[in-house]
Amino acid sequence: MNITQDKVVEIDYVLKVDGEVVDASEGGEPLTYLHGHNNIIPGLERALEGKRQGDSLHVTVQPEDGYGARDEDNVETLDREDFEDDIEVGATYYAQAEDGSVLPFTVLAVEGETVQVDFNAPLAGKVLDFDVTVRGVRDATAEELEHGHAHTPGMHDEE
Repeated sequence: MNITQDKVVEIDYVLKVDGEVVDASEGGEPLTYLHGHNNIIPGLERALEGKRQGDSLHVTVQPEDGYGARDEDNVETLDREDFEDDIEVGATYYAQAEDGSVLPFTVLAVEGETVQVDFNAPLAGKVLDFDVTVRGVRDATAEELEHGHAHTPGMHDEE
């Protein structure tokens, strides 16, 4: 079965940036996603289109097809008093936007009463190199299509 729209796909992957491993699927626990539903970055999804179980490939994804270009306008200075706890440079924190959505950000620096933060995705502006092996391809269930994502065992047990 080929990877096409509305298929549930399982992949093992290693992601490198500048030759350094920054992410990988855990041994025996592939990444499972619903193809064609923006569950993974566009460049990787396009490269997997038409592949089948057992296929292995190397994919280089440019920033515009990954996490986007880095935008210096997304670097802001906040007041130290906006933080409840000790602030750790390099740590990721979360802010709530006016519409209720949650925005992750990374602390770049703490200087006196100000905190410089970065709302860019950590991999924004980076060229991403994936080594991928397709572990499985199956038809999505009606429930998965309705939810817009693949279901893994135990995922919705608490609903």
